[in-house]
Amino acid sequence: MNIDITFDDLEELDYTNSIPDTKVKGKPATNRGRNSMAAQVIEGIVNFSNITAHDVYNGQSTGKFSMTITMDPDAAESLASQGVKIKDYQGNMQRKFSSKYGVKTFDAEGNPFNGEVPFNSKVRLKYKLGPAHPVHGVSTYLDAIKVLEVAEMAEGSDDF
Repeated sequence: MNIDITFDDLEELDYTNSIPDTKVKGKPATNRGRNSMAAQVIEGIVNFSNITAHDVYNGQSTGKFSMTITMDPDAAESLASQGVKIKDYQGNMQRKFSSKYGVKTFDAEGNPFNGEVPFNSKVRLKYKLGPAHPVHGVSTYLDAIKVLEVAEMAEGSDDF
């Protein structure tokens, strides 16, 4: 579910995850950074969690932390209507949210959550939309994570 107005449970938590707006490519700030964007919240099921170490693509670090979630069709449609590209993977609507900075993560009670969020866990993400790109659509910048339900590892499966 995509909620544009309320995210009090994430907003009240004690954390800061902002980008200093001092300079953009050597020029004075123009308030184009994430600090000036409105935050939004979405819920989904975790597919991939890379919040304790940078994401790796083709053997190279991307320099970003990320989380990919599967969301319900209404949330996917809401994101798509804002210019965000949604991936359809085997009938599931997915989107990756990322950040160059460490992402504060909390459990359902608002306490700090340590470690990677297990596959199939239910989460609420606080994110901000970036500027539109003509090919890649609108970026989704991950700001905070609340783990609503932690999925249990299947019996006999090893953490690889």
